[in-house]
Amino acid sequence: MNLSTKRWFYIIILSLVWGSSFILMKKSLVGLSPLQVGSLRIIFASLALFSVGFKKLKELKKENLKPIVITAAVGTFFPVFLFAFAIHDIDSAIASILNSLTPLNTLIVGGLFFGIYFNNFQKIGVLIGFLGTVILILSSAKINTNQQYIFALLPVIASIGYAFNLNIIKKYLQNVSPLSISTGNFAVMFIPAILVLYFSGFFTDYHIGDEKMNRSLFYLMLLSVFGTALAKTLYNKLIQLTTTAFSSSVTYLIPVVAVMWGVIDGEKFLLSQILASVFIFFGIYLSSKKLK
Repeated sequence: MNLSTKRWFYIIILSLVWGSSFILMKKSLVGLSPLQVGSLRIIFASLALFSVGFKKLKELKKENLKPIVITAAVGTFFPVFLFAFAIHDIDSAIASILNSLTPLNTLIVGGLFFGIYFNNFQKIGVLIGFLGTVILILSSAKINTNQQYIFALLPVIASIGYAFNLNIIKKYLQNVSPLSISTGNFAVMFIPAILVLYFSGFFTDYHIGDEKMNRSLFYLMLLSVFGTALAKTLYNKLIQLTTTAFSSSVTYLIPVVAVMWGVIDGEKFLLSQILASVFIFFGIYLSSKKLK
């Protein structure tokens, strides 16, 4: 498999897996709280990664530790909880579209903190993308009056974390194996996740015979193993194979899958939301263009 085919293979697999993650989060939240979903997701994913990659921790050098800790925090730990709280209060399809701001934020973060130049085309793209975001949040709040769309800001914050994560891996962990990065990230997060789970009340709330919680745990295990552990490793590999712009473009396709699942599950997705989404994607397209 040549490099171009390999990159697109990763993009398609990640879009299918991550696109399905939003509906799995929604189903997990039926019987579990956002804190429980976030912490258990990290714990399950950690155990899955430790079973195959624990020996890879030996490959990490002293200079890798700081980037590993930072990417663990901004690329997984905080976003996991931000999305859990967001999807608890807004439609999963809307959260997935807001997640697509990652390429725009990758460009901004790269320009502000990593010395990456961006041209006028890209600046216009950023403005259009954020205009689309405002329209999407306001129109969705008008359609779903029973939902609290202040929580729509949480996926936006998470996408900024993803942008830092992507730039840090590209600059400081380019030559570290993707499995080592993923396993190192979850080794950092494992104990904090257990502490959050303990204080979330899970150990007093859970009963073996509770069907609703058991069903939520099943969805959460699928989300953790495939949507977190496997996807995180594949994404780290994709970042190393290509540019930050191409890597973050997976967020073009994620909403397509997520919206499909949302509509199947009965979520509303009307013309005003479609138009706002077009604004966002057009902004992302412009921001990814380079002047010849």
